[in-house]
Amino acid sequence: MSITQLKETAPFDILPEKILLQLRDSALQQTFPADTYIFKQKDEPTDFLYVIQEGMVEITAAVPGGQEMVVDYRKEGNFFGGTPIFSGQPYTGGARAVTATSCFLIPREVLTSVSNDYPQIREFFTKVILTRVRSLYADMVKENTSNALTQMEAYPFKKRLSEIMQSPVETCIEETPVRQVARTITHKKIGALIVVNAKGTPIGIISQRDLVAKVLAPDTADCENAQAKDVMTPHCHAMRPATYMYEAMTYMTAHKVKHLPIVDDGELVGIVTLHDLMRFRSQKAMLLVGSIRDENSLAGLARIKHEILTIARALLTETHSTPEVMEILSYIHQNLIKKTYAICYQQMLDEGHQPPSIRHAFLLMGSGGRREMLTSPDQDHGFVFENVSPQQLAKAEAFFIPFAEKLVTAFQEVGFPLCEGQVMVNNPAWRGRLDDWRERIHDWINDPEPQKVRYSSIFFDFVCLEGDQALADELQQIVFSEVREFKRFLYHMMTLDQTYRVPIGMLGRFLLEKEGTHKGQLSLKQGGIIYIVDCIRMFSLEQETPETSTLKRLEALTRNHIFERETAEHIKAAFEALTFLRLRNEIGLLDQGQEPGHYLDPNELTKGEQELLKESFNAVSKLQDATKRHFSKSFI
Repeated sequence: MSITQLKETAPFDILPEKILLQLRDSALQQTFPADTYIFKQKDEPTDFLYVIQEGMVEITAAVPGGQEMVVDYRKEGNFFGGTPIFSGQPYTGGARAVTATSCFLIPREVLTSVSNDYPQIREFFTKVILTRVRSLYADMVKENTSNALTQMEAYPFKKRLSEIMQSPVETCIEETPVRQVARTITHKKIGALIVVNAKGTPIGIISQRDLVAKVLAPDTADCENAQAKDVMTPHCHAMRPATYMYEAMTYMTAHKVKHLPIVDDGELVGIVTLHDLMRFRSQKAMLLVGSIRDENSLAGLARIKHEILTIARALLTETHSTPEVMEILSYIHQNLIKKTYAICYQQMLDEGHQPPSIRHAFLLMGSGGRREMLTSPDQDHGFVFENVSPQQLAKAEAFFIPFAEKLVTAFQEVGFPLCEGQVMVNNPAWRGRLDDWRERIHDWINDPEPQKVRYSSIFFDFVCLEGDQALADELQQIVFSEVREFKRFLYHMMTLDQTYRVPIGMLGRFLLEKEGTHKGQLSLKQGGIIYIVDCIRMFSLEQETPETSTLKRLEALTRNHIFERETAEHIKAAFEALTFLRLRNEIGLLDQGQEPGHYLDPNELTKGEQELLKESFNAVSKLQDATKRHFSKSFI
């Protein structure tokens, strides 16, 4: 094994040459034939770190039904199998030789001995190793953020730390008893205390975590006599008041710092927490929500809706979390819809309409129900009423029919396009009593022809946006009950989903539209995102998971051991990457004065982005295969 190779590879690049020689001399050599397992997921550790000399290894993770999906590849110079060396836990993924592969095996006892002097080694291997999709996605987002910062004038990036820092700062001296430090932190309800010298210059910081780790947890800790200097973290990070917010955010995130002293010419003048930065980071979005609440005209709401493009662009630059962007955009959209609903309801009263005294709920469906709205979601909604007599229903409809027409028109005026499939409250098929909905759902499930399955897919993601939440809860139980009675419906959902595949050919080339408006393009939504949403929904219906958002559903399925955590992370990374590309594409089209859409030409992406897109599509394809195996096995 070449020490030059180790010198160039993290985390070994921090080690001196004599330690690298020790690792080399202790290593064994072993060759694994092609298509053989080196170890399997959940196997007990072999107590070796594997460094690939020649060949290729695929890292696998289990999916429902006991099948596997490939989540990463390791090539010459890469290593694998290191996490259990320090955790002692079974392997979280499998390793299989793709070709005949020769590896150097570094023994556990040698690595642990080295880590005693170089704890960075242990820290590296105890972290979760990212999948290739996650790694590529992180690189793309980082590049996008860097590029955007040079051209963007978003409000939060113009703020300096002096504008948001907390002052004065709670401090103590080195000799302050630890008990007093703990009391101060508790009584002042703060996360940390700055330790200063006689000149008032910061020399350390004590956080709640420091108190737990260094005072409460150790059996040998002297709680009575310990002083601040005994538990503080010395040489704490600090910045100047003129520092821009985005610089502090980048620094604190990279160094995992939650509290940042602000120092001016050696004097402590304030403190900023990561929570402060997160709060101000989305301030413009929250100001927009405030203006929605104060607005009382549809024209005013339409103007606010137009601002969402600016918010989306800013959020995409400010955050590394696509789910957070979707959550904030959905929150704004939902507030616009709720305010529009309130304005229309008041208009009905002003026009002399008498609202019926029956319980009802306004349901938001599709991406709105999943809280996965981007720049311009269309309308997907319905009404559910309590079970009343036909006569009472007729009286109620005298109010709700004109109200429904008013709502659909108003939503369109504010900026929400009409649903092409007419999934809207002015369509009688999307209004009804609980018993009407039960009959409708029963028909969808027991006669699952394609159009009914499509309708059910939109409906099953509903949430109650206005009205009686109890009605929505009861409606969800009706859904679970009907699916439970005829689980073969999930098989039919799966077969419809399998009609279409991801746009990747046998040789790894993108399959593009050959004619029509989108010739030479592919759809991020219909080629990938929709399959993740559909597959996760099927498992959630089977498990009767009440969550509606795709990632919350995935989390619940992982907690219930339907998905292994590594597999779930791979799916989540693919979902985030495809959504990021879609949102960025929508923003680009809007900037060009075009309608937002999910079609793009992959040849206009960078090579790294093309690779990410292919990896994401491959992850979707694996999920489709796993879903097919699971539901075919269960219901045939």
